[in-house]
Amino acid sequence: MRNMEKYMDETSISQAQTDFLSKVYAWMVGGLLLTGATAWFVYDSNIYITIASNSILFFGLIIAEFALVLGLTGMIKKLSATAAAGLFLLFSFINGLTFSVIFAAYTTSSIQQVFFIAAGMFAALSFYGITTKKDMSGIGKFMFMGLIGIIIASIVNFIFMSSALNFAISVIGVLVFAGLTVYDTQKLKEMYLVQMEDGEMAAKLSILGALTLYLDFINMFLFLLRLFGDRR
Repeated sequence: MRNMEKYMDETSISQAQTDFLSKVYAWMVGGLLLTGATAWFVYDSNIYITIASNSILFFGLIIAEFALVLGLTGMIKKLSATAAAGLFLLFSFINGLTFSVIFAAYTTSSIQQVFFIAAGMFAALSFYGITTKKDMSGIGKFMFMGLIGIIIASIVNFIFMSSALNFAISVIGVLVFAGLTVYDTQKLKEMYLVQMEDGEMAAKLSILGALTLYLDFINMFLFLLRLFGDRR
């Protein structure tokens, strides 16, 4: 791939990057729309009560989400583009089922407000990731360590239920996923050569990239909601 890059002018590189990232963002937005529509329908039809009141079902759905993410990321080379798309959409749908309980916990107006805040932040951070000339690989490693810290702190706080620790986790969570958004966007931008060499692989990697940015956005939104959302 690097040999090909030597013979490409800046216009060709820019076009390849735009084409690949367009696919990534299209899949990401599609996944978010499916999640949002599913969450609202399940809440509005009161199906969420069944999910919220059945801990086995709720945690089963979360485990299914983890399994889908691991399956999609670990088997992307073996999967067809159609299968990868199906898994991504299935994940987005299941995530919508679990997200339905958010509408019961927070007011609709605050969910909307925080969503637009998260969308604005994500757009700005993603734009920075695309345009910056600075290598963000070091920040990516640092953010990953921060993510591990958040997971450990969340487990600890599950036991002690500290409001101060919960606030700290939420603030750090926003910063971590903001950093990961920049890092992941830049990393995806550098994958543009696959767009010209292998159409099937480009399709699969665009779906995997969409999953990555989808998770960055969703987690940033959730941490912002914990900070600024109005509970019912």
